[in-house]
Amino acid sequence: MDKPIDDILIVGGGTAGWITAAYLARRLGADRPGGVRITLIESSEIGIIGVGEGTFPTIQNTMRTIGVDEATFMRGAGAAFKQGIKFVDWAETPKAGAHGHYYHPFANPRLLNGGLDLTPYWLMGGAGDIPLSDAVTLQDKVCDAGRGPKRLDDPQYGGPMAYAYHFDAGKLAGLMREVGKAIGVRHLLGNVDKVNLDDTGAIASLTTREHGDLTAGLYVDCTGFAGALIGEAMGSAWINRGDQLFVDRALALQVPYDRPDAPLATTTISTAHEAGWTWDIGLPDRRGTGYVYSSAHTSDDRAEEVLRGYVGKAGDGLTPRLLKLRIGHREAHWVKNCVAVGLSGGFLEPLESTGIVLIEAAAQMLARSFPRAGGMEAAARQFNQAMTDRYLRAIDFLKLHYCLSRRDEPFWRDNVRPETWSDTLRDHLQMWRHRAPNAFDFPNLHESFKWFNYQYILYGMGFQTMLDPAAHPHVDLARAEFRRVREAGARAVSSLPDHRALVAAVYASGFKSRGPDLAQGDAGEDLRR
Repeated sequence: MDKPIDDILIVGGGTAGWITAAYLARRLGADRPGGVRITLIESSEIGIIGVGEGTFPTIQNTMRTIGVDEATFMRGAGAAFKQGIKFVDWAETPKAGAHGHYYHPFANPRLLNGGLDLTPYWLMGGAGDIPLSDAVTLQDKVCDAGRGPKRLDDPQYGGPMAYAYHFDAGKLAGLMREVGKAIGVRHLLGNVDKVNLDDTGAIASLTTREHGDLTAGLYVDCTGFAGALIGEAMGSAWINRGDQLFVDRALALQVPYDRPDAPLATTTISTAHEAGWTWDIGLPDRRGTGYVYSSAHTSDDRAEEVLRGYVGKAGDGLTPRLLKLRIGHREAHWVKNCVAVGLSGGFLEPLESTGIVLIEAAAQMLARSFPRAGGMEAAARQFNQAMTDRYLRAIDFLKLHYCLSRRDEPFWRDNVRPETWSDTLRDHLQMWRHRAPNAFDFPNLHESFKWFNYQYILYGMGFQTMLDPAAHPHVDLARAEFRRVREAGARAVSSLPDHRALVAAVYASGFKSRGPDLAQGDAGEDLRR
């Protein structure tokens, strides 16, 4: 019979360590009699790698579970709202100063009565010459107008628009540290010098300079790319995915606004360049910018020129920080009594906030499948399969952003080569030539992105699908629904507040509503009434 697990030791802080610690503490009762004891040890010598500073809507459930008030979360993390991503120049190289863009909004698309997908009717021209996301959601119009996703009197973690957040990585880790400690996490500052294994190859203890030997029933590796436990001690191999995702470096630069009341972007702005892409994230007091690029297709010096060309005078006198990215994931994320979460388990680049999403998924699965009374080997097998599936499907989703581009630089031409795609992605693209993506294409529970997320990218990039019109007879109903969405979009713009004004009000006085959470289903349904 397995020995009960009463103690978890998390090694490493930052976003991964402290979100995991706070989530497990809340779910496993660290502050209650008989609960699992959770300790986090972090070194004061290691800084936080904050690349993307963006989240996906899953963060709402994570914070809700941990028990953080939304206004408290936003103030503590220095957060603003994020309603999706605006992709600029990804489909084609700009010519004569003409730039194209499309949105990947967070909103679920509108459906016809009976749950029928509107996308085939958009492909048939039923919505006119407008982007898919504008035809089936209200969010394009709301983002174009610089509106926030909710109002001050909307419930906690809910509103008429789907949303996530932009945040300051250092502040978020600090907030999670204080929240975690308040709900039972024991916090130690120290350095792990040695990982001691027992006769079975499991971790017996960790030797630290400051606290001697520390023991636990389960060890969580949040040591970042170092993988001090899962890689160095437990020997889980790193699977490099650079043959599919080429970007391997980033230059990050925090730049000021030109004036305090400058418009606050409500999406991440992702702009394609010759050998990668820039991110532009609006926080209340600064913009987080950076250039993610392939060192095989450009030099660091040229990358800095591109980044400075993008940010302009705002970057004068500022020095960007160079980050070397390790693209891939562990062969096994859970070995014996050691689990990897965050960069120690894998990293796929900042696009689409997959880093935070995968941290949340790992913490949630670990909490729900925690083998306190036994069954660790079975739990590990399940966890490993689930995390591998998540990484592989996330790679496909990220690759979709690149592989359909018609840009004419070597980096983009290399991404279009089918031999750099997975078999699954190749099969999907072949099927999608004749029909739109649907839920049956993604039957696995461990999908971070849904069929409609694929649709927004696929058709935002100009992919062509040839449909059989006879299979889609509800043309008149679809046109009426497109018209309703268009009219509701205008009402949403007029009824939602300016994004910067909304964030300022949240920081000043919080949200007025203290009622039950509002489930975010059809974005903007209440605005149509």
